[in-house]
Order: sequence, then C-alpha cells, then structure tokens
Amino acid sequence: MAEQLIVKNLDFIKILPSWAQELSYKYCSKTSNLYIVHGNIRDFLPHKMLEGEFIFVRIQEYISEVLFGNRDIIIFYDRSSGINFCTPEMKKTYMQTMCSTFEDADPSDFTSADPFKAFSYLEKYFLKEIPKKLRIVLIIDYAETIIPNNEIGRMEEDDRYCLVTLKRWSHDPIFTRRDVSVILLTENLTDLSTRIVSSPSTVKVNIPIPDENVRKSFLEFLHREGILLLERGLSPSRVASITSGLNLVNLNQLAAESYQEDRPISLDYLREKKKEIIENEAAGLLEFLETKHDLSMISGHDFVKKRFKSAARAIKQGRLDVLPMGYLIAGPVGTGKSFMVTAFAREIGIPMVKFRNFRSKWQGVTEANVEKVLNILKAMAPVGVMIDEADAFLGNRNQEGDSGTSNRVFAQIASFMGNTEYRGKIIWFLITCRPDLLPIDLKRQGRAEEHLALFYPETFEEKEELFQTLVKKLKLKMQKLTITDLFKKYRFDFSGADLESILIRAKFNAAMNNHTIITKNDLEETIRDFVPPSYPHEIELQNLVAVLECTSREMVPRKFQNMDRAKLVTEIRELKTLLGERD
Repeated sequence: MAEQLIVKNLDFIKILPSWAQELSYKYCSKTSNLYIVHGNIRDFLPHKMLEGEFIFVRIQEYISEVLFGNRDIIIFYDRSSGINFCTPEMKKTYMQTMCSTFEDADPSDFTSADPFKAFSYLEKYFLKEIPKKLRIVLIIDYAETIIPNNEIGRMEEDDRYCLVTLKRWSHDPIFTRRDVSVILLTENLTDLSTRIVSSPSTVKVNIPIPDENVRKSFLEFLHREGILLLERGLSPSRVASITSGLNLVNLNQLAAESYQEDRPISLDYLREKKKEIIENEAAGLLEFLETKHDLSMISGHDFVKKRFKSAARAIKQGRLDVLPMGYLIAGPVGTGKSFMVTAFAREIGIPMVKFRNFRSKWQGVTEANVEKVLNILKAMAPVGVMIDEADAFLGNRNQEGDSGTSNRVFAQIASFMGNTEYRGKIIWFLITCRPDLLPIDLKRQGRAEEHLALFYPETFEEKEELFQTLVKKLKLKMQKLTITDLFKKYRFDFSGADLESILIRAKFNAAMNNHTIITKNDLEETIRDFVPPSYPHEIELQNLVAVLECTSREMVPRKFQNMDRAKLVTEIRELKTLLGERD
C-alpha cells in the first residue's frame, strides 16, 4: 500500500495529537533545541485536515510538513542515507553554498553518511545560515546508531564524536539563542546514551500506539476502499475494539494478507493474527497464554475463586477503580497457580500474556527489551500479565555484578506496576512458591496488593473433588469407582500436579492392557507404584511462607490456622537453616 493513505470524513481529530502538541509547545517555548521523539515512530501518522480529508505519512514527513510546514531549512540524516533535505530547493541551496565555500572539497562529502564529515559540514552550514535568522531543523533517524547506550570507554570513536557534538550543540549559545533544533528519532529511549537522555536540556516526546478511535477510522477507510474483508457480523468498529496493541501498519498488513487470500476476517483469524503480530513485535519477550477453562474447572481453593469471581464481576460492571493493581499468588509447587490465573483471564475475557526472559549480556539491551514490553502492554490494555517464578525472574534493587542493569530493570518494572493510571487495565499476577524471596517493593500496596495462596487438598472430600475435576479436564473414560477408598488405603499428601500425573499413568496402563476405559485395577496399580516427592523440607517451607503471606485466615489450611505467628517464623528459619539458606 502507498505510504500516504487518504482518509475521508475523519471527524474525531481536529487538532494535533497530544504528542505533537507537546512537541510544538516545547519548540515554541524556546527552552531547548534538542528533542528525542520515541515510541511508535515506524507507524502511519495522521497528517493534516484538507477539505474533510487527512492522510497518514512517515514520521519525517509528519514533523517536516505538519509541525514545521516545510519552511526554511529542514534536513534529514541517518547513517545509511546520509544528508538529505525536505525539498529539492533546500538541497540545491545547501549544495551551492557548500560548493562555493569549500571549492577544493569533494561535493559528495557534503551529503556523506559518515558522521565525522556530515556533522562537520552541517555545523559550518548552520553557522553561515544563522545570521539570516532562518529556522533550521535537523532530523536524525535511527539515533541509536550514532549515540548508542554504552559506556564512554566502550564507545567507538565516531559514536563518541557524535555524542560530544550533540551535547555541545545543545549547550552552545549560538545554537540555543537562534532557531536551530535537532530532533532524534528512536523506537526505544533506552537504546540511546543515558548522557543524552538524562540531560535536563533534552526534551523527550513519546508517540503511543494508536488508540481505538484512530484504529476505527483507519479500518473504516480500508473497508470503504474494499481492502478490508470482514466476516458477516463483524464491523470496523468491532475489529478496532479487539485489536488493542496493534498499530496501523499492523492493521494494514492484516487486511492486505486477508485480501490477497480472499479470506474474510473472522474473530478466530483476528485473534490468531493479533497473537502472532504482537509476539513478533515483542521479539519473543511476551507469550500469549490461552486456556479453554474458566474458574468452574478449578477444584477447591474456594476463597481464592470467590475473590477472583468478585473481581470479574467488578470488571464487567466497569468498576475498575475497586480492583487491585496486582495479585501475589503463593503456594507450594503443583497447586495449580498458573492454571488458576489463566482460568481467571478466561473468566473475564481479557488476553493473558506471560513475561519471557528479557535479559541480555549486551549493554543496554535488557533495559530496551523491558521498555519495548511495557509499551506493548500499555497499548494492549486491558490485559493480564503473568510473571512465573517472580522471585527469581524480577530480581531486586540490590543485585550486584551486572553494572547496575538488574537494579535499573527492577526500578523500571516496579515504577510501571505502581502507576495507578493502569488500575484495572493492566492486572499483574506474580506467581511464586517462595514469596519470602520477593522484594517487599513489589508486595506492598499499590503493586501486588492482593496476596492469595493455594495449598494441597487436605480432606478426602477435597481430594475426591480434585480427582473428578481432573478426570473432566483430561477427558478420561473412567470405570465407576469410589476413589476415597483408594485415598484412604494409600495415604500421602499430593498436589494437583501429582494426581494429574497419576491419572496420565493410569491411562497409559489401560492402553497397555488393551482397553480404553481406566479400571480400578489400572488406577490402584498406578497409585501403589507412585512415589511421592522426595523433598519434604522444601515443600514444608513453601507451605509456611505461603501461610505467612496470607491476609485472610479463611485461606489458611486448618492445620496452620492456630499456629502462633512467632512460632511460624521460627519454623521457617529452622527450615532455611536445614536447607542451607541464608535468612
């Protein structure tokens, strides 16, 4: 599709978008001449109203044409294309000036991609044009390639040259008092040198992923043009409401692929494509979690289910203000913590994503990965975010040995989790069997506020309910039997994961005995052969620290309910000592 897409009858935008307004206000205030525009900069951006029409263009065209109206001198630079200009006339004037001033120089050096040559000649050109009181704007794309986020000592010589040059331009009175502005373009702020980003004289402006109104208008245009093929019952408005997290380029790609395949877009096709696009955009840093089961498929844990069902009701009633920012889900291994969370997401009908490993050995990449993921989450809202093994995954503020990367990443995530603007829109689920190892910064009010815990079934009734639920979940054909008799005969504590493993083995035994229905003998043989976990001290410690996290007595197993808190802490310390852990 052409770069410029004309959209008619777009009534919702009569002024510049908020990020463009911010950039304009900062520019007009004359308080700075160095700007960083970051975020969704590779998307189509709304251009201008013209007789009821407006168009979508690239970021360079948007800034030059909309914000600066193609006036005076607008220069583009990147390390691939070198120096270019907004109009042929501007380039012609530049080349004439430089050729007459530097007669012995090679004219190709005046538009060189080499930053040494490019910035040197541009500065000389600025100094010649400043007395004419012209407005000069230099737009540098892929800014991370000239001032990467790296320590000074590890920077290449040309990167150091670019860093010093830009810093000098931002403080030089000749540039600051006159109308000379430098705009750096980058997708991730953390990809740039912190010496530039953290400078008080640098203005930072974020371009967000388009909201539902912009997506709706763009889809309506595609639909009118016959490019957007929709299944009966779907409309551009409906598609816009369920494509949060996608930008306009993504939507254009989705529509174009559907059009080429002559396949109308269905809800299933849309969900699958959205999942694929976002996972690709996240570069493997996010994974969609899907389940066909809601909370009705959860056995036991009545208190936790009740809390989740109340939260689901609040979401459906639009009462996002009463929801916790996040949940801490604790409990020993095998209690179904992850399954409980995905079932809750299914209950309320929002997507659930899981953080994957975002850490990298390369300088600045980890922080850039986190920034990218957090921007995607903002655009996807409402969304649930699950972090499994949160105690190990997130780290803390005091980690050492990685030049402060872990501390910065922890601060990024903790700050984002505590932003009440996203209450009820981004719901965090920190899952861990060792909540005692999770920093208190994340467990406090305003972050993972609600502390819930899951435990192994205690009574025979609870065990039988779990058994029947798993039979239904696994779709097993089972001979009618009284399972409680077997549980009484072979007494041991087991988790949901243990019982699921027993049932799968029993199904295997049935298959080996050439019958499709699991008999009592198949099941008893499997239970008799099953060896319970051989790490009782670890399980006991996980139980006790989960009890300590519980904020309601109703969640606590009966055997722990009357235990004195001081005695609980003492037993935890003794178990840690036994296991060789530092308290």
